[in-house]
Amino acid sequence: MVLAQSKLTAQGQISVPAEVRRKLGLGPGSVLEWDEDGERIVVRRAGRYTSKQIHRKLFGRTPERQSASELKEGIRRHMRKKHARG
Repeated sequence: MVLAQSKLTAQGQISVPAEVRRKLGLGPGSVLEWDEDGERIVVRRAGRYTSKQIHRKLFGRTPERQSASELKEGIRRHMRKKHARG
């Protein structure tokens, strides 16, 4: 079932139908991503990834949960090492 249709202008521009804008939560300045999925082109709103999804894509695994005190200690160790005089 087709949700909506758009017509391409001579300049290569399209209008995003109101129903699609509502479903994707689009407004002025919203960025759309175009992606290839086999024989299909998928259009989606950019920036809809969780930090876990980004971490998994970058490092190939889900990040381990840490308490705030563990995070603070890790930051302290990193800063000491980075700014150590030696």
